[in-house]
Amino acid sequence: MNAISTAPARKAASARVGFWFVAVAFSVLMAFGTAPTPLWPLYQDRDGFGATTVTIAFAIMVVGASVGFLGLGHLSDRYGRRRVIVPALVVDVVAAAMLAIRPDLPVLLAARLLTGLAVGLMASTATAYLMDLWHEANPGQPLSPVPGLVAAVSNLGGLAMGPLVVGALAQWAGVPLVTPYVLFGIAMLVLLGLILATPETVDTEAAKGVRPARFALREGARPVFVAAAAGGFFAFAASGIFSALGAIIVRLDLGITSPMVAGTAAFAVFGASALAQLLLGRMPVARMLTLGAVLFPVGLGLTALTLYVPSLPLFLVAAVLTGSGSGLLFKASVGQTAAAAQPSSRAGVLAVFFVIAYVGMGVPSVLFSIAATQFGRQPVMIVFAVLLSVGSALAAWIGVRASKPAAAAAETVRAREPVRA
Repeated sequence: MNAISTAPARKAASARVGFWFVAVAFSVLMAFGTAPTPLWPLYQDRDGFGATTVTIAFAIMVVGASVGFLGLGHLSDRYGRRRVIVPALVVDVVAAAMLAIRPDLPVLLAARLLTGLAVGLMASTATAYLMDLWHEANPGQPLSPVPGLVAAVSNLGGLAMGPLVVGALAQWAGVPLVTPYVLFGIAMLVLLGLILATPETVDTEAAKGVRPARFALREGARPVFVAAAAGGFFAFAASGIFSALGAIIVRLDLGITSPMVAGTAAFAVFGASALAQLLLGRMPVARMLTLGAVLFPVGLGLTALTLYVPSLPLFLVAAVLTGSGSGLLFKASVGQTAAAAQPSSRAGVLAVFFVIAYVGMGVPSVLFSIAATQFGRQPVMIVFAVLLSVGSALAAWIGVRASKPAAAAAETVRAREPVRA
C-alpha cells in the first residue's frame, strides 16, 4: 500500500484531524450495533417472542457482518479506505430509518442484517485507516501502538456506549423504540460529512493495476494469526452473551425492569474492556494475554454464581471482570493480527479476524439460549463459563509461544521495507 503524495505539512495536519474523525465514526457505528440491547425486553413485551428469538435477532447481525468482512472488507486495500467507510455509514443510516419508521420484528431482523453489513464494512477498514492516518501524521513513529489502541477502544468503547445511551433514552425519553434510532441516524449523517473531509491514505491510481491478496500473512506468522483469531472468538463470545441476554437476565433473574439498568450489563462488559485497554494496552503482548486469560474465567465464574445468588452488584462486578479480561485478549489479538499481515493485505487479514470474532459474538449466544431453554440458564452458564475459560486460556498460551519468533521475523521484515515518505 502506498500513501498518497501531498504537501508534507498539510498532509500531517489533515491526517491528524482525520484520524479522530475516523475514530469517532467507528465508535458511533459500533454503538449502533449494540443499541437494541436494553430494548429487547420492550420488544418482547410488545411482540410476545422469547429469549431465543432475541438471541437470533442479535446474532443475525453476525450474518451481515460476515458478508461485509469477507466479501467487501478487503476492498479498501485496493479502492481506498474512505470509499468503504462512507457506504458503511450510509447503510447504517438506512437501518436506523427502517427501525424508526416501522420497528416491528421483520423490519428489526432486516435492519439488524444491514447493521451487520455496515459493521463488516467499517471494522477492519477503520482499523487499517487509523493505522494509515497515524503513520501519515507521525512518519517518525512507524511502530507506535497508539493507532491499534485507539482502534480497539473505538470498537469496544462504541459497543459499550450503545446500551448505556439507549437505556437512558428508553428510561427517560419518549417513544423508546423510535427516538434512539432517529438520534443515531442524525449522528451518522454528520459523521458522513466528516469522513468525506478526511484524506485518503491508499494510492488508488497505483493500486488499479495491482490486485492485493485478500489474505496474505508475513512469513512464519500463521500460528500467531490462528491464536489471535481464537482469542478474538472467545473474547467476543462472552460479550455476545451479555449483549444478547444481559437485559433478560437482569429482568428475569434479578427482577429489575428498568431499561437503564438493563443496559448497564452490556455497558459494564464493553466499557471495562475499553478501559482495560486504555490503562494496560501498552503492556507487552505476552503479559496482556496472560492477565486477560486470568481475569476472563474469574468474571465468567462470578456470572454463573450470580444466577444462583441473584445480586445486581455481583452481576456488574462479574461483567467488569469478564469485560476486562476479554478486552485485554481482544487488544492483544488485534495487535498480533495486524503485525502478522502483509502491509498490502492488512484490511483483508483484519477482515478475516473480525469475521471469526463476530461469529464468536453470535453463535455461542444462540447456542446458550437454546440450551438454556432445555436445561435452564444456571447449569448452562456453568458449562459455557468452563468452555470459554479453557478456550481462551489455550488461545492465550499458544499466542504467547507463537508471538516471540513471529515478532522477531516481523521486525526483520520491517527493517528491510522502505520507509514511506
